[in-house]
Amino acid sequence: MVHVSQGLFALSAAIVLVLGSLHLAFTFSGKRFDPRDADLIARMKEVSPFITRQTTIWRAGQGFHASHSFGAMLFGLVYLYLAFEPSHFLLGSYFLLSLGLVYLLAMAVLARRYWFSIPFRGVSL
Repeated sequence: MVHVSQGLFALSAAIVLVLGSLHLAFTFSGKRFDPRDADLIARMKEVSPFITRQTTIWRAGQGFHASHSFGAMLFGLVYLYLAFEPSHFLLGSYFLLSLGLVYLLAMAVLARRYWFSIPFRGVSL
């Protein structure tokens, strides 16, 4: 039973790790996250948010995408490690099990409400 649980935890963590890694790659290569309106892109690269003039909406967005990716990748790496940790620490920690579940549920809610079908399906899986 422990091996089945380890496999399911590892698969879950690997999915989040892959999604986070793809998100990071797509953030800095290609146009997958770019607006379809070229004029909007130009304005985003010129306009700063109210909080500071030290950045632009475009640069802040790139940073938000990257930090979001790092968070998903960190979650995936930590839970992947814990899934195969020899003492089975994860399986005995209700806190870590609950924390992982809450994180995945929160990501599923965000994906459903604000993103698109691929992240929602991946996180739900």
